[in-house]
Amino acid sequence: MPVRYMPELKAGPFGTRSGPRIGPIQITPKLPPPKPPAGVRIENRIGIQAPAEVIWEVISDLESWQQWNKLYPQASGEIRIGSALDLTLALPDQAPQEIKPVVLEWVPNEQLHWKLTMLGGLVRTIRYLEIEAIAGAGCIISNGEIFGGFLGSRVAKRMGRNIQRAFLQNNEDLKARAEALWEARRS
Repeated sequence: MPVRYMPELKAGPFGTRSGPRIGPIQITPKLPPPKPPAGVRIENRIGIQAPAEVIWEVISDLESWQQWNKLYPQASGEIRIGSALDLTLALPDQAPQEIKPVVLEWVPNEQLHWKLTMLGGLVRTIRYLEIEAIAGAGCIISNGEIFGGFLGSRVAKRMGRNIQRAFLQNNEDLKARAEALWEARRS
């Protein structure tokens, strides 16, 4: 049914016809939280009685990893976004292999993330070390890897227990190194 009477509008499509101009309405849409990367996640967490600064000092000194890190007995490179690291990966019950991951992001005293592509891109991983300060001299370390790509979930299933054991050992080694360094500085 057509409308015969059109009421007088206070605002037209390009402003007002009479009276004060009505401004645009500010709508701030509520965005959904970011989605985590797709893939299979293998992670180990541990509490360390040392400040985040001391833990970061141990993590960021790649040249000294050979003194405490059994998972990566050889490490070199510069922690800078986009730079490649030279690491020797020594998983339990496997021969060591050379890998060249690329640093995705890093935040001093908080996190180090790197990515690695294997088998011509069929397996893509994101490896992370994250420090969460919970008290003045206490932190929780998340040490893990996300496996993606066409074969990523298969590789994660096949090697998952071995990788989990390696992350547990890596966290224990990091804990011992950081707590010893913190204790030496306090006394």
